[in-house]
Amino acid sequence: MRSSKETELTFRIILEKPPGGVDFALQKGKGNNYETVQKQRSGARDLRFDFTARAVPGAKGDDPNLLGPFVQGPSGARFVYLNIGTAAGQIDSNWSRRLKIPLTGVTAEILKRVEKDPTLILETRVPGTGKDGGPNCATVKPFAGWRLVESSRK
Repeated sequence: MRSSKETELTFRIILEKPPGGVDFALQKGKGNNYETVQKQRSGARDLRFDFTARAVPGAKGDDPNLLGPFVQGPSGARFVYLNIGTAAGQIDSNWSRRLKIPLTGVTAEILKRVEKDPTLILETRVPGTGKDGGPNCATVKPFAGWRLVESSRK
């Protein structure tokens, strides 16, 4: 029998080696009704963004549907945005971009594991610098996916 309960999942994005001096922020909300949160200026270190999403079991045992203020896109193709430069509120930036990070690969099996061990979170690492030398933007490709890690891991 399929569970009908909603599970809160914690996600962590590690943005690796972004170009220095650029603001990055997580987008909360959709369309023109959003705010940027967790704003960070890049420097010598990777940047880290944590957020939560609600997971509800999918129809007929399919992968769970992710919901919440950080989640964008249609069911089956969900993603989150990192806003960059002026899009993150850095008025004097030469950059105005967004990085689209897929929420793919979150399966019913992952949901079961988190329900059994709530210390687990989903983590991904994405490149911070694009092919042009500026901040990475558009959809992350190739996307390495999400993996379960202990939440205490830094």
